[in-house]
Order: sequence, then C-alpha cells, then structure tokens
Amino acid sequence: MGRLTAWLGVGAFLLCVLSVFSFSVAGQEGTCEANGSVYYVGEWYFLDSEHCTQCECTAEGAACARTECTALPAACIHVSRYPSDCCARCERIGCEYRGEVYDLGQKFQPSECEQCTCDNDGIARCLVADCAPPACVNPVFQSGKCCPDCKDGPNCYVDESRTQIIPGGDSVWVDSCTKCRCHDGQDAGYWEGNRVATCTRLRNCTVSEGQI
Repeated sequence: MGRLTAWLGVGAFLLCVLSVFSFSVAGQEGTCEANGSVYYVGEWYFLDSEHCTQCECTAEGAACARTECTALPAACIHVSRYPSDCCARCERIGCEYRGEVYDLGQKFQPSECEQCTCDNDGIARCLVADCAPPACVNPVFQSGKCCPDCKDGPNCYVDESRTQIIPGGDSVWVDSCTKCRCHDGQDAGYWEGNRVATCTRLRNCTVSEGQI
C-alpha cells in the first residue's frame, strides 16, 4: 500500500511538470512569428519579404504599417537601390547633357555655338547662336568660334556657274555686253541668301562671235 502511494505521488509530480512545460512552449502567448524568428510584445521589426513594411509585436498580434518613401528630387540623376533599404537613395543631383554631368546652376558651353545652364529641375537648357549669313561664298570655320569668318573678305560668284569669285563691291565684264557687280555692305538686302553678283546687259548690244 505504501509503495503504491509512493508511485502515485511520483506520477502526479511528473504530470504537473509536463503540463507546465507544454504551456510555456506550445502556447506562445505574447509572441509574434515572422522572418523565421520569434518576437516578443513591444519589439519592432521589418519584414524580410517587404522591406518597406514595419511591424510591432503586440498582445493581439503583429501590427504592421508600410513606410511611405519621400519623393526624390526632380534633379536627381543618380538613383541607388540597396537590397537592405526600403526607399531608393538619390546619390547625386544635377544635369546630364551629352554624357557629361553638371551641377545645379552651372553654366557651360558644350560647343562653340551653345550656351547652356543646368536648371534646378535637372534639365539643361541651351541657347544656340544664330549666325548671320557670311558675307562671302567661301567662309572658314575656326576653332573656338561658332560662326564662320570670311578670311578673304566679302565676295560672291560672278554668275550661276559658280566658277569665278570676285570681291565685294567689284564689277567685271563677263562679255562685251554684260557687266556683273558683287554686292557690298551698302546694298539693300545685303547677303540675305544671295551669293551671285547682279548683272546688267547693255541695250541693243550684240556679243561678238569670239565671246559666245
């Protein structure tokens, strides 16, 4: 009888220990599971599957909210996205023009004929020089200059054959009856697209056979 009572006492003790152990492990009260980990009430964590979602473990379970990313600057030209970050990062602001990067407000000259400014919105705005028509038929472009120069001074073609050039203001007889004069700076409509001299023919003039 005494031995039976002792066994009953040991059994009751083991049952009590097992019941307490079962409650503390299986019940998981006051914890949250995420990312393969267990979090306790009051702990904050980000979801591995969505870096922009942050959660707080509460007694009622996980309370999650999505982080709103601030807008990147309009002039951002270098954006980086890191796996561990929720939001993209702006690494550099400025303007990119023809493969070159310029700071906000910077003025630059990408070519002889362009004057550009990097505006605050990240757009490079350029003014292109409007060259006047050159006063010659053989203008020369020189390094460092946008518009061509007339190295030999004003000139024009004698006629539509464009084989002979005469200086501005000069006149030549192309035959015994026809005289051609090259424009000069005093003529109205000077060099507005006209590259040929103005010719006049004498009245009642007959060109000799040797000039035909």
